[in-house]
Amino acid sequence: MALVLTEEQELLKDTASEFVLENSPVARLRKLRDTADSTGFSRSLWKEMAELGWTGIVFPESSGGSELGFSEFGVLLEELGRTLTPEPFVSTVLLAGSAILLGGSDAQKETILKGICDGELVLALAFQEQGRFDPYAVAMKAPASGSGFVLSGEKRFVLDGHVADQLVVVARTSGEVGDRDGLTLFLVNPAADGVEVTRTLMVDSRNAALVRLDGLQVDAAQVVGEVHKGADILDPLFDRATVGLAAELLGTTREAFDRTLEYLKTREQFGAKIGSFQGLKHRAAEMFCELELSQSVLMEALRAIDEGRDDVPQLVSAAKARISDTACLVTREAVQMFGGIGMTDEEEIGFFLKRSQAAEQTFGDAAYHRNRYANLCGY
Repeated sequence: MALVLTEEQELLKDTASEFVLENSPVARLRKLRDTADSTGFSRSLWKEMAELGWTGIVFPESSGGSELGFSEFGVLLEELGRTLTPEPFVSTVLLAGSAILLGGSDAQKETILKGICDGELVLALAFQEQGRFDPYAVAMKAPASGSGFVLSGEKRFVLDGHVADQLVVVARTSGEVGDRDGLTLFLVNPAADGVEVTRTLMVDSRNAALVRLDGLQVDAAQVVGEVHKGADILDPLFDRATVGLAAELLGTTREAFDRTLEYLKTREQFGAKIGSFQGLKHRAAEMFCELELSQSVLMEALRAIDEGRDDVPQLVSAAKARISDTACLVTREAVQMFGGIGMTDEEEIGFFLKRSQAAEQTFGDAAYHRNRYANLCGY
């Protein structure tokens, strides 16, 4: 199949573009940041997006979703990335929602997935404990206690954790730090005794939190999936989250490029438009080529997930590595081409640079995914 959007995907793209430009321009993110908004996004806008069907694109119809697929969801995420829209799609749909979809009980799916599709719930996945992404580096203990478990430990960079209605927490029920086996996922009420959630500030203004659990008692009904076998959920979950974030990052990068291209056509220096300078033409052409290559590998990775193909992990890592490199190139070049004003907070181009730098590190940077790709290919 050609690597182009279908007619339905084009319609979704146009609808999403129009909606986010009207309701969530970059100026909105600036205002949320400058006013230290306690939520960091709009619950009412989240509800509107749910009514458009966006929150349920990858969820089954039985849960209130449309069950379209990740190819369609990627189209939406690109448009959200263009305006740095802060609503919790990564945390709620890609991370915690995917955990419930892949491993949740029928009761969990019925209540939680429907709540996400309706726009009533915000969820967060608490998994990371150190600075770099390492899905099996989990030290948080969850020893058995009677018919349940006791959770103690700390989680960092919990996206949207400060406003989550439910947390999906990854803890170790057996084994040692770094072991794939022995991980278990738990559904946790952030308002329960023994849970402390502290909001943290990220450089790109994305919402995150520090979550501490101190002797939190959970029962067997709060387990997501099988005890000790949480990695069977986490592996495909992180592939989905990574390629979704890559789609959002590509949208952010395209917007930075488009703004830069427009600036080259209007900014005058030495009596001429700076876009007429050969050196800048060559740099802009390189950025364009890298964006087109990134788009192709992203579309292939998204389709591979929808088709359930065996090469999903390789394609996801290829997409994340390629798009991370492209984002780094384009956003840095953008700031340089804008010149001195590009370094100021007054000019919005800096927001795209900050988002790209943070997104590259999330779920593994380019070096991590190049190494993973090589390992998966037997090198």
